[in-house]
Formats: sequence, C-alpha cells, structure tokens
Amino acid sequence: MLLTREQLQERLIALHKASLELVKEVALETLLERIAALACEQAGARYAALGVLDDDGHLQRFITVGMTPQEMKRIPHPPRGLGLIGALMHEQGTIRLAEIRDDPRSAGFPAGHAEMHSFLGVPIRLGDLQLGQIYLTEKIDSPEFTPDDEKIIEMLAAYAAVAIQNARLYADLQQHDRTLTRRSEELALVNHIGSTLADSLELEEILNRTLSQLLYHFKVEAGEIFLLDADGQTLRLVLHRGEAAEAFWSRNRYQLGEGTVGRTAATRQPVISTDLSEDGDATRQAVVDAGFKQIVCIPLTARAELVGVLTIATRGHKPFDEDEIQLLVSVAASAGTAIENARLHYNARRVAVLEERERIGMDLHDGIIQSIYGVGLVLDDTRLLIREDPKRADERIRKAIDDLNATIKDLRRYILDLRPRQMHGEGLADGLQRLVADFRQNTKVKTIVTSSKSNHLSDMPISHSMALFHICQEALANVAKHAGARNVSVDLWTTSDRVLLEVRDDGAGFKIEKARKTVGHGLSNMITRVHNVGGDIDITSVPGEGTTILAWVPSRQGD
Repeated sequence: MLLTREQLQERLIALHKASLELVKEVALETLLERIAALACEQAGARYAALGVLDDDGHLQRFITVGMTPQEMKRIPHPPRGLGLIGALMHEQGTIRLAEIRDDPRSAGFPAGHAEMHSFLGVPIRLGDLQLGQIYLTEKIDSPEFTPDDEKIIEMLAAYAAVAIQNARLYADLQQHDRTLTRRSEELALVNHIGSTLADSLELEEILNRTLSQLLYHFKVEAGEIFLLDADGQTLRLVLHRGEAAEAFWSRNRYQLGEGTVGRTAATRQPVISTDLSEDGDATRQAVVDAGFKQIVCIPLTARAELVGVLTIATRGHKPFDEDEIQLLVSVAASAGTAIENARLHYNARRVAVLEERERIGMDLHDGIIQSIYGVGLVLDDTRLLIREDPKRADERIRKAIDDLNATIKDLRRYILDLRPRQMHGEGLADGLQRLVADFRQNTKVKTIVTSSKSNHLSDMPISHSMALFHICQEALANVAKHAGARNVSVDLWTTSDRVLLEVRDDGAGFKIEKARKTVGHGLSNMITRVHNVGGDIDITSVPGEGTTILAWVPSRQGD
C-alpha cells in the first residue's frame, strides 16, 4: 500500500527529527540500538537488526530489536555473514523480498530462530565505504515492505552512516586521549623516578624509592630486588616491600640461569609468570595461598651490564600489557644506572679513605715517628754523658724537650685537621671565635676575627651555618698543616641575601690546578659543602704570596 503525500511528509519529518538525535549520540553501542529501533518504527517492521563491519569488511557487531532474550538464547550461534546477510554485505544496493525462502541467496534459519517472511535490507554506506547494514523482517499489517519503506530506510541509512562514523571518530579520539594520558603518566613516572634517584647516592635509599614508586603506580601488592654479587654469578635478595613479607621465592640466592630470577638475569629479558599456582618455579606456597596470581621479573642493567633483577607481584588477573612491560624496563634501566652510580660512589669514597689513611700513615712515619725516634736516640746517648759531661748532657736534654714540644705541635695539627667539630648550639660568629681560639693555641699563629652583627646570621638555616663553619675549619687546618703562615684573618659579613666568609693567610700558597687533582683534598670538601646549600666559593692562591678563600651561602632557605 502506497503512502499518501501527507503520510510520507509526516514520516520524513519524523525521520529528520530522529536523525538529528542520532548524530548527537557518541556511544556506539547505544547508537546502534537506536538506529535499529528507529528502522523498526519507520518501516513498521516486527524485527530489525543492524550489522556493523570492521576495517576488514567482516561482521563485527550484530544488534537485534524485536526478539526477546529467551528467543535469542534459543539460537545456537550469532550470525556468520552467510545468506542474505552476506549478500547485502557484498552488494551495493538494497534487497527487498516478499518471501525470504524464495530467494536463492537465502541460507535459511538456524534451529530456534523466529519465523520470518518479508525482508528489507539496506546497506549503510559512507561514500564508497560500507559501514554496515540495516535488516528488517516481518512487515506489520502488510505481506511485504513497500517502495516507500525502502526510500525511508535508505534515508535513515544515510543518516546512520554519518552518526556511526562520528561515534567511531569520537571513540578513536577518546582512545587516543587515554593513550596520551597514559603515556604522559608513564613519562612522568620515569622522569620522577629518574630525578629522585639522581638526588641520592645511598644504595638503600635508591632501592626503596624505586620499589615504592613502582608499587604505587602499578597498584600491585608487593615487590623485590635482587642484586648481583661481586662474583658476577650470584643474585642475592636485598629488599622486599609489601605483602608476603617472607619474600616470594623459597630461596634468597640464585645463580645466573637458575629459576625465574636467574633466567631473567641470564637472558636480560623480562620473564612473566601469569599463573603461580601452575608455575611451580620455586615460588613459596604461602604466596599462592595469599592469592597472588602473577609475578614479573625485569633485569636491572647499567650501561648494558647486569646489576640485578626487579620483581613485582600482584593478585590481579589482568596480565601486564606490552606498554606496562616497556615502562618497567625503562624504570629498571634508570634504577640500574642509579644503583651502579651508588656503588661507584661508595667505592670512590673507600678509595679516598684508604688513600687518606695511607697519606696520614706516611706523614706520621716520615715526620712524627721519625722525630720521636730521633729524640729517643738523643736521650739514649745522653745517658752516657751525664757523668762525663753534665753540661753537654743538659743541653741535649733541653734539645730533646724542644723536639718533643715540636712533635706535640705536629700531633695537634693532625688532631685539628682530623677531629670532627660541631657548633654545640652556638651561633656562627661564636663558633668561629671558638674555632680560631683553638687554632691560636695549637699553632701560635697571629689570627684576627671580625664578624657582622646582622640579624641575617641568627635567621640563617643551621645547614648554611654549618657549611661556613666547616669551610673555616678546613681552611685553618690547611693553614696549620701546609701554609707556614705568620698571619691569618677570618672575616664574616652579610648582604641583603647572602652571608660571606673570607679566610686569608700570608703563607706559602699553592697552585690551584695541582691541588684540585689531589683525591680527598680539603678544597674539594669546601666546594662540596657550599654547593650543597646553594652557595659558591672562590679560592685564590699564589705560591709564596698566601691564599684567600671566599665562600658565600644564601641567608635564607631556598634563595
């Protein structure tokens, strides 16, 4: 039955209004259901279905309207793209039939399928690209669908193509946004871990920071770190954090290639166990009983050399994806480098201490011990002169006393150089006065101290005061030990944002370039101390003309 002009106009207006609502819908699943329901309504069909194709032209989704959930359950399998469904997928035009079974392209219906006779199928096309199809069956109050129905559904298919494309673009945009957000979070994590690890050279702190941040970011319950021993073959458990406090594995040491940890170290590749209950690779049964499902082992490397193995475990069922594994590899590389730097720093400190001990031992042996030995020889010889030449014996005894006093001064200089000093709660100016008083007593060098009475000194952070205090201590120790100076001046003053200290002597001086190459030299300590609190130092010296050390620090924290 053909529609009157008024009826057709009403349907077109209704279709237009409905299509405007369609393009506003951005949720693809909801959009497909609305298109199918709208097709049913516009064509007066009992059943409707909407098929959507993937990028390869295969049936991806199939939405139905009109069939009850019970009827859907009776159908043994979803559509496979055969029969009229497949024909419409591969043809360009509309298919309209009064009886489905009469068409040679029909493949029939599976068992349990509802009875259907009349059919109207319209492709959903956007240009030359077919996005899907609208299927209508069982025209209500009529034996078949009309040409007017065909035109209306073709118009709906055109609107639907735009709406589906918009929904897909929106979904792609959302996915892209999620990907960018995730990438940003991952880069922030790598950057944060890298910057925090760069702030420390303490091995234990580096290990704890790495593991705690990974546990927080991945929302996992536990983690461990194995480090490679000096023998280059043994991996030893050094840290466990989180739940299952007795560790994951039945052992805390593995050889390269042994167990999951050893395989990770030997291959330098991540090893993932997604089912601990079936793995049986030396995992403690208590870990499985506690509900843990997965363990990921990542090699820790530095400059392509193995440092250890990072392990994290979770109760979650969702496997770690490729992006998460790559993120773990990146973090492990940063951590491995930080661990190696901490070890190198520790070894450098040990070497510096050993070299300093050797230097002190040589100085004591060549200087003080030899002096005492010489005094002993003089006193031994003096015993023979006491009766034969008392006057000469007295002169030798006096000489021995002078030599012992000189040796005592040398010992005091070593004590001044080596003994750690503190300010004991006093202000910087008072601390410098006490330091100089000790220096005068031990060296007999004429020393003058001048200091500012500014409020900046009392407001200065204790860390800044201690830096200048120790710089002055180092400077005076160097004067006592090396300079042979007659006069020393210590000046302390302030500006609007700085506190400055100058230590000047008229001693032997030295070459700056040569001194900087000496491991463990006091000048290096001064530079390190002042840089640690945000200040700077200037050291000038000329052989034979003395040395001047000028250091400054911010008067307030954070300046």
